[in-house]
Amino acid sequence: QVQFVESGGGLVQPGGSLRLSCAVSGRISGLYAKGWYRQAPGKQRELVAVTNRGGSTTYADSVKGRFTISRDNAKNMVHLQMDSLKPEDTAVYYCNAGDGLVVYWGQGTQVTVSS
Repeated sequence: QVQFVESGGGLVQPGGSLRLSCAVSGRISGLYAKGWYRQAPGKQRELVAVTNRGGSTTYADSVKGRFTISRDNAKNMVHLQMDSLKPEDTAVYYCNAGDGLVVYWGQGTQVTVSS
């Protein structure tokens, strides 16, 4: 089994910041934390930002320049610094991890951007 500990979601005003963190653990060879997806009500889940063990990153166009993903390989964690938040960033944010064959998902954390 894979365990996720996600933290950092909440309510923030437009223009504000939040930092999401995700710790991944489990007795699976090659398991590593990959990044973040999000799902807004009535919409499909979409990529936000992912990073590999080498530090390469991929961002959705909608968050480039505002969000920064980072990773701690020693702790098998990924972090998502979200700045200049907009109401359209409101969604449940899901951490994911993989072992090269299977993708695993966290339970999600709510991010709400509203005045």
